[in-house]
Amino acid sequence: MRLRRLPVRPAVPLLAILTLAQVASGQETEEALTAFRSGRYEDAISLFSRAVRRAPSSAEAARGLVAALREVGRYEDARRAAERYMERNPSSKELANSLGEVLYLLGDRPGAEASFTRAAGDASDSVLARFNLAALSYDRGDLESARGAFDHFIDFYNRNENLTATELRVVAGAVRYLSQTDWGLAQDALRAYDEAIEADPGDLEPRIGVGQLFLERFAFDLAQESFEEVLEISPGHPRALLGLARTFKYAGLPGAFDYAQRSLEANPNLVGARAFYAELLLEGESFDKALEELEEALAVNPASLKALSVLAAAQFLLGEEADFRATTQRVLEINPRYSQLYNTLAEASVRNRLYAQAVEFAERAVELDPTSWRGLTLLGINQMRTGEMQAGRASLEMAFEGNPYDPWTKNTLDLLDTLMQYPVTNTARFELAIDESQSELLALYVGDLAEEAYDSLSRKYQYQAATPVRVEVFPNHEDFSVRTVGLTGLGALGVSFGSVVAMDSPSARDAGEFNWGSTLWHELAHTFHLGLSNHRVPRWFTEGLAVFEERKARPGWGDDVSPGFLAAFLNHRLMPVSELNDGFMRPAYPEQIGYSYYQASLVCELIERDHGFQALVDMLREYGAGKSTPDVFESVLGTDIDRFDTVFDDYMDLKFAAPLAALESTHAPDGVPHRSREEIAEQARDNPEDFVAQLAMGTVLLEQGRSEEAVAYFERAKTLFPEYAGDDSPYWYLANIYREQGDLQQAALQLEQLTAINERHYVARIELADLRERLNDPSAAAVALEQALYIYPFDMELHMRLADLYAGMREWEAAIRERKAVLALDPVDRAEAQYQLAKAYFDSGDIDNARSVLLRALENAPNFQKAQELLLEIHGRGSQRMQEG
Repeated sequence: MRLRRLPVRPAVPLLAILTLAQVASGQETEEALTAFRSGRYEDAISLFSRAVRRAPSSAEAARGLVAALREVGRYEDARRAAERYMERNPSSKELANSLGEVLYLLGDRPGAEASFTRAAGDASDSVLARFNLAALSYDRGDLESARGAFDHFIDFYNRNENLTATELRVVAGAVRYLSQTDWGLAQDALRAYDEAIEADPGDLEPRIGVGQLFLERFAFDLAQESFEEVLEISPGHPRALLGLARTFKYAGLPGAFDYAQRSLEANPNLVGARAFYAELLLEGESFDKALEELEEALAVNPASLKALSVLAAAQFLLGEEADFRATTQRVLEINPRYSQLYNTLAEASVRNRLYAQAVEFAERAVELDPTSWRGLTLLGINQMRTGEMQAGRASLEMAFEGNPYDPWTKNTLDLLDTLMQYPVTNTARFELAIDESQSELLALYVGDLAEEAYDSLSRKYQYQAATPVRVEVFPNHEDFSVRTVGLTGLGALGVSFGSVVAMDSPSARDAGEFNWGSTLWHELAHTFHLGLSNHRVPRWFTEGLAVFEERKARPGWGDDVSPGFLAAFLNHRLMPVSELNDGFMRPAYPEQIGYSYYQASLVCELIERDHGFQALVDMLREYGAGKSTPDVFESVLGTDIDRFDTVFDDYMDLKFAAPLAALESTHAPDGVPHRSREEIAEQARDNPEDFVAQLAMGTVLLEQGRSEEAVAYFERAKTLFPEYAGDDSPYWYLANIYREQGDLQQAALQLEQLTAINERHYVARIELADLRERLNDPSAAAVALEQALYIYPFDMELHMRLADLYAGMREWEAAIRERKAVLALDPVDRAEAQYQLAKAYFDSGDIDNARSVLLRALENAPNFQKAQELLLEIHGRGSQRMQEG
């Protein structure tokens, strides 16, 4: 049944759970109402208290006092205020509903139900009481009864003329509940909320309801707008602040922590906010802090299903199995059909990289409630993460049928339509799913590198990751982002779910933005770390260890040090090791995530130095056994983590002693102080030990065309900070100057030093290859071009050059690979490219493949003379062999 449009009576609404209306006409209660609606809660409490004292029988004033006390979390005071009214007016039912709402917030469900039932008869707010009874039925799992009761509110709307604002809000709330299984009703709920706002523009409750409705519909921008409208009127409104916190979290925007904290400052007993804040802490793997928040939440409301569900998630993640079972049983005793318990557990598992467990929890959510569309979405996405592609699609299709507005569901289904068309190339231990337009080319390199990584990592960690490992390579970043988190906008380059790895193709970024080879190695390292730790390794350790492995894999791979990183260390802006996870999960400034990756890799480097590589392996195993980071540091390293913070600071001082000294006098928070040319010249002259000044002066001179004078400053800067190889490093400037001066050997040396640190500098590697060829060093030229392939492999000329170099060195296998790469890039003269591949096969002694490719070339160009001649030579060689035989 749908709502029909009715005229709205612009009447003052009932003063109920959170809405003040029909207050006495006296100036005091009018002032109290104004104060309440504008967020001046203490003033409102004072004014309502005075009104109650003057008129003890005024239900309107008493409701106002209860509502104001509730909004700031003074629930016990609110309960006493309601009970005092009822003691003074024993025959009145007017405060029964208000008392029931307070009792519900305190976890007294039987008391709340009794109060709602009393008010539902003939109290002036009986409509709201009946709604609260239906909501209570829904909350204990009596879904059919609750939905029937909610449906009666549609009848109520359609039968009655001139509904009040509170009645319209109640109808909207009932229809909103019904829209969970019939999403078409959401428009009716919105209409009823709008009519409630029209009837009483000062009432904030319908606006809160609109924000929650938009949030449930995943209309994040509209939800944000609705909650911000409330905050413009009442800047400290706790539930509007919580609404914004939830909106920002689900939209993937920064700020959820801040808004949740502000919500709790406004109402320290807002259990929903505290449970939400605990969820955020769990995502950041701050388990102890999350437990503290949940203890506070449950002290207020021991029957909060949300807080209990988050508590169960924390206990599960901590491996407290007995407590976990007890908490889940407690939830299901309150509501045997509360599927959100298992959705919460699934989401917590995902955030902590426990994808197989997320599948199990989502399955249980759907078992409890087959209409749990969120459960079906979580099930489908995590089935895909564990490699169950067809099962994942089936789950997502059911979720979409029930809720077509969930962007995670729709985006992932849209992606699947494309992803399932990717051709799959199999190697010994990998399935490579790469877009058809790039598969032929990238499979030449991805497969070999993946197999090399597997061999290296399995040998180092004494562990065989489960195979086959599926590697998906996406030609555009948006598809990769959807594959990873269900939404666009993810900043990462790759992700490992364990047995499935997804990553950007090099075509997803401009050449020089990232090194796809090191990214693949990084993600495969995660596959080993996750497997060895039973997916329980903390974020900071697995990321640091993966970057550490990148640096071991190839010269120049992995993050490198920058002036900004060292400036952050000098300014005490790096996280202590004991809190390093926060640098990933709750960065305080934009660069902190990147700095945390590098810092975590240095922690691993330090552990290897002092305890050996086996300690890193042992730490993974200890995490897999369920131990916390402090326990792991004690058991494996023999130190507490706070002492390790001091050891790490000493390591930083030692490792980067020279550049730290060269930055000490001028370091700014971002590592790049801004000065005029005159100031730079003075600083460089007076401070020869200042890296920034020396580099800046060299740059100034270079811009002025005084390159010979710039050399001394760049050389000095390089000596002060030899580890710095950014795009504006001394190495790059010196290489260009030396090349222009004709000193090719020195230019090549600078570029080799640069590329030995910087993994992304594509142009430097191309220029290095040019120089090495001019210096008659084809082997070094080939090395430089091979490195460039891991940055951007779509340049046909690069492959042709590399093929010629390998052929000249008689490295036929590599030459053949490069000739295949040229063909994969669809050259204009395909017959010529096929001829060159056939020639490489021929020169390598592979006559059969040479003949086969030549025949294809002649199909494309029947009169192609070089191909004909080579084919004749092959036939001649075959005849000669027959005669010799």
